[in-house]
Amino acid sequence: MFTGIVTAIGRLVASTPHDGGLRLAIDAFGLPGEDLVLGESIAVAGVCLTVTGAAGRRFDCDVSGETLRLTTLGRRAVGDAVNLERALRAGDRLGGHLVSGHVDGIGRLRGIAADGLSGVFRFEVPAPLRRYLAPKGSITVDGTSLTVNAVDAEGFTVNLIPHTLAHTTLGALAPGDAVNLEVDQVARYVERLLAWRDAAPAP
Repeated sequence: MFTGIVTAIGRLVASTPHDGGLRLAIDAFGLPGEDLVLGESIAVAGVCLTVTGAAGRRFDCDVSGETLRLTTLGRRAVGDAVNLERALRAGDRLGGHLVSGHVDGIGRLRGIAADGLSGVFRFEVPAPLRRYLAPKGSITVDGTSLTVNAVDAEGFTVNLIPHTLAHTTLGALAPGDAVNLEVDQVARYVERLLAWRDAAPAP
Protein backbone atom coordinates (compact mmCIF):
# COMPACT_ATOMS: atom_id res chain seq x y z
CA MET A 1 0.00 0.00 0.00
CA PHE A 2 1.20 3.51 -0.89
CA THR A 3 0.04 7.10 -0.46
CA GLY A 4 0.89 8.66 -3.82
CA ILE A 5 3.44 10.98 -2.24
CA VAL A 6 6.50 10.65 -4.47
CA THR A 7 9.68 10.65 -2.39
CA ALA A 8 12.29 10.39 -5.15
CA ILE A 9 12.78 10.46 -8.88
CA GLY A 10 14.74 7.43 -10.01
CA ARG A 11 16.25 6.61 -13.37
CA LEU A 12 15.99 3.49 -15.50
CA VAL A 13 19.52 2.23 -16.10
CA ALA A 14 18.80 -1.11 -17.80
CA SER A 15 15.89 -2.96 -19.40
CA THR A 16 16.34 -6.53 -20.58
CA PRO A 17 13.88 -9.22 -21.76
CA HIS A 18 13.18 -11.79 -19.04
CA ASP A 19 10.70 -14.69 -18.95
CA GLY A 20 8.22 -13.08 -21.34
CA GLY A 21 8.50 -9.71 -19.59
CA LEU A 22 11.28 -7.32 -18.68
CA ARG A 23 13.87 -7.03 -15.95
CA LEU A 24 14.39 -3.40 -15.04
CA ALA A 25 17.33 -1.92 -13.15
CA ILE A 26 16.59 1.39 -11.47
CA ASP A 27 18.88 3.88 -9.79
CA ALA A 28 16.95 5.17 -6.78
CA PHE A 29 19.66 7.57 -5.68
CA GLY A 30 17.37 9.98 -3.82
CA LEU A 31 15.09 7.45 -2.10
CA PRO A 32 15.02 8.09 1.68
CA GLY A 33 15.37 5.46 4.39
CA GLU A 34 17.62 2.45 4.76
CA ASP A 35 19.02 0.50 1.81
CA LEU A 36 16.55 -1.47 -0.25
CA VAL A 37 16.05 -5.16 0.53
CA LEU A 38 14.90 -8.19 -1.46
CA GLY A 39 11.14 -8.61 -1.52
CA GLU A 40 10.41 -4.98 -0.70
CA SER A 41 7.58 -3.30 -2.63
CA ILE A 42 8.34 -0.11 -4.54
CA ALA A 43 5.91 1.98 -6.56
CA VAL A 44 7.63 2.74 -9.88
CA ALA A 45 5.68 5.30 -11.94
CA GLY A 46 2.65 4.17 -9.95
CA VAL A 47 3.19 0.44 -10.50
CA CYS A 48 3.77 -1.75 -7.45
CA LEU A 49 6.88 -3.84 -8.15
CA THR A 50 8.90 -6.27 -6.03
CA VAL A 51 12.62 -5.74 -5.50
CA THR A 52 14.34 -8.85 -6.90
CA GLY A 53 17.89 -7.57 -6.56
CA ALA A 54 19.33 -4.74 -4.49
CA ALA A 55 22.65 -3.01 -4.02
CA GLY A 56 22.43 0.13 -1.94
CA ARG A 57 20.13 2.52 -3.78
CA ARG A 58 20.04 0.55 -7.03
CA PHE A 59 17.49 -2.22 -7.46
CA ASP A 60 16.17 -4.73 -9.99
CA CYS A 61 12.54 -5.67 -10.54
CA ASP A 62 10.75 -8.05 -12.88
CA VAL A 63 7.79 -6.83 -14.92
CA SER A 64 5.40 -9.44 -16.30
CA GLY A 65 3.90 -9.35 -19.78
CA GLU A 66 0.50 -8.55 -18.25
CA THR A 67 1.91 -5.51 -16.44
CA LEU A 68 3.60 -4.37 -19.64
CA ARG A 69 0.25 -4.50 -21.44
CA LEU A 70 -1.62 -2.57 -18.76
CA THR A 71 0.95 0.11 -17.92
CA THR A 72 3.47 2.39 -19.60
CA LEU A 73 6.52 0.53 -18.24
CA GLY A 74 7.11 -1.25 -21.54
CA ARG A 75 7.45 2.11 -23.26
CA ARG A 76 10.17 3.37 -20.92
CA ALA A 77 13.68 3.75 -22.30
CA VAL A 78 17.01 3.56 -20.53
CA GLY A 79 17.67 6.99 -19.03
CA ASP A 80 14.01 7.78 -18.41
CA ALA A 81 13.04 9.24 -15.04
CA VAL A 82 10.42 7.47 -12.92
CA ASN A 83 8.54 8.45 -9.76
CA LEU A 84 9.37 6.28 -6.75
CA GLU A 85 7.69 5.61 -3.41
CA ARG A 86 8.41 2.98 -0.77
CA ALA A 87 5.50 1.04 0.73
CA LEU A 88 3.53 2.64 3.55
CA ARG A 89 4.41 1.59 7.10
CA ALA A 90 1.95 1.45 9.98
CA GLY A 91 2.12 4.83 11.70
CA ASP A 92 3.36 6.74 8.65
CA ARG A 93 1.64 9.98 7.67
CA LEU A 94 -1.01 9.51 5.01
CA GLY A 95 -0.30 12.68 3.06
CA GLY A 96 -2.04 11.68 -0.16
CA HIS A 97 -4.65 8.92 -0.36
CA LEU A 98 -4.59 5.12 -0.21
CA VAL A 99 -2.94 3.80 -3.38
CA SER A 100 -2.49 0.11 -4.22
CA GLY A 101 -0.04 0.41 -7.10
CA HIS A 102 -2.40 -1.61 -9.31
CA VAL A 103 -2.78 0.50 -12.43
CA ASP A 104 -6.33 0.68 -13.81
CA GLY A 105 -5.47 2.05 -17.23
CA ILE A 106 -3.33 4.32 -19.36
CA GLY A 107 -4.33 7.95 -19.79
CA ARG A 108 -2.93 10.66 -22.01
CA LEU A 109 -2.06 14.31 -21.41
CA ARG A 110 -4.30 16.49 -23.60
CA GLY A 111 -2.84 19.87 -22.80
CA ILE A 112 -1.29 22.26 -20.28
CA ALA A 113 -2.31 25.81 -19.42
CA ALA A 114 -0.51 28.24 -17.12
CA ASP A 115 -2.19 29.35 -13.90
CA GLY A 116 0.24 31.71 -12.21
CA LEU A 117 3.23 29.61 -11.16
CA SER A 118 1.12 26.45 -11.35
CA GLY A 119 -0.03 24.45 -14.35
CA VAL A 120 -3.47 23.15 -15.27
CA PHE A 121 -3.05 19.69 -16.80
CA ARG A 122 -5.86 18.09 -18.83
CA PHE A 123 -5.84 14.30 -19.07
CA GLU A 124 -7.81 11.94 -21.28
CA VAL A 125 -9.06 8.84 -19.45
CA PRO A 126 -10.22 5.49 -20.90
CA ALA A 127 -14.02 5.44 -21.08
CA PRO A 128 -14.52 2.58 -18.54
CA LEU A 129 -12.68 4.58 -15.86
CA ARG A 130 -14.44 7.93 -16.29
CA ARG A 131 -17.31 6.99 -13.97
CA TYR A 132 -14.84 6.92 -11.05
CA LEU A 133 -13.85 10.57 -11.51
CA ALA A 134 -15.35 13.24 -9.27
CA PRO A 135 -14.50 16.91 -8.71
CA LYS A 136 -12.30 17.22 -5.60
CA GLY A 137 -11.86 13.44 -5.61
CA SER A 138 -8.51 11.65 -5.79
CA ILE A 139 -6.64 10.22 -8.77
CA THR A 140 -3.14 8.76 -9.06
CA VAL A 141 -1.09 9.77 -12.12
CA ASP A 142 2.26 7.98 -12.56
CA GLY A 143 2.24 7.28 -8.82
CA THR A 144 1.40 10.86 -7.79
CA SER A 145 -1.67 11.50 -5.65
CA LEU A 146 -3.64 14.39 -7.16
CA THR A 147 -6.93 16.16 -6.50
CA VAL A 148 -9.30 16.36 -9.46
CA ASN A 149 -10.29 19.95 -10.22
CA ALA A 150 -12.91 19.29 -12.87
CA VAL A 151 -14.35 16.43 -14.90
CA ASP A 152 -15.44 16.56 -18.55
CA ALA A 153 -16.58 14.12 -21.22
CA GLU A 154 -13.04 12.93 -21.96
CA GLY A 155 -11.31 13.00 -18.58
CA PHE A 156 -10.25 15.46 -15.92
CA THR A 157 -8.09 18.45 -15.08
CA VAL A 158 -5.71 18.93 -12.16
CA ASN A 159 -3.76 21.93 -10.94
CA LEU A 160 -0.10 21.14 -10.28
CA ILE A 161 1.80 23.44 -7.92
CA PRO A 162 5.50 24.25 -8.49
CA HIS A 163 6.60 21.73 -5.82
CA THR A 164 4.83 18.87 -7.61
CA LEU A 165 6.20 19.96 -10.97
CA ALA A 166 9.75 20.05 -9.58
CA HIS A 167 9.70 16.90 -7.44
CA THR A 168 7.89 14.44 -9.71
CA THR A 169 8.17 13.49 -13.37
CA LEU A 170 4.88 15.25 -14.16
CA GLY A 171 6.69 18.52 -14.79
CA ALA A 172 8.40 16.95 -17.81
CA LEU A 173 5.18 15.72 -19.46
CA ALA A 174 4.21 17.02 -22.88
CA PRO A 175 0.83 16.82 -24.63
CA GLY A 176 0.33 13.34 -26.03
CA ASP A 177 2.40 11.59 -23.35
CA ALA A 178 0.92 8.45 -21.81
CA VAL A 179 0.57 8.07 -18.04
CA ASN A 180 -0.42 5.34 -15.59
CA LEU A 181 -3.75 5.92 -13.86
CA GLU A 182 -5.16 4.43 -10.68
CA VAL A 183 -8.64 5.52 -9.63
CA ASP A 184 -9.70 6.10 -6.03
CA GLN A 185 -10.31 2.84 -4.17
CA VAL A 186 -13.23 4.36 -2.28
CA ALA A 187 -15.07 4.96 -5.57
CA ARG A 188 -14.58 1.32 -6.56
CA TYR A 189 -15.91 0.02 -3.24
CA VAL A 190 -18.94 2.32 -3.36
CA GLU A 191 -19.75 1.07 -6.86
CA ARG A 192 -19.43 -2.55 -5.75
CA LEU A 193 -21.61 -2.04 -2.67
CA LEU A 194 -24.32 -0.32 -4.69
CA ALA A 195 -24.26 -3.08 -7.31
CA TRP A 196 -24.52 -5.72 -4.56
CA ARG A 197 -27.42 -3.88 -2.95
CA ASP A 198 -29.30 -3.51 -6.23
CA ALA A 199 -28.79 -7.20 -7.10
CA ALA A 200 -29.90 -8.50 -3.70
CA PRO A 201 -33.40 -10.08 -3.62
CA ALA A 202 -36.08 -8.09 -1.86
CA PRO A 203 -36.74 -9.28 1.72
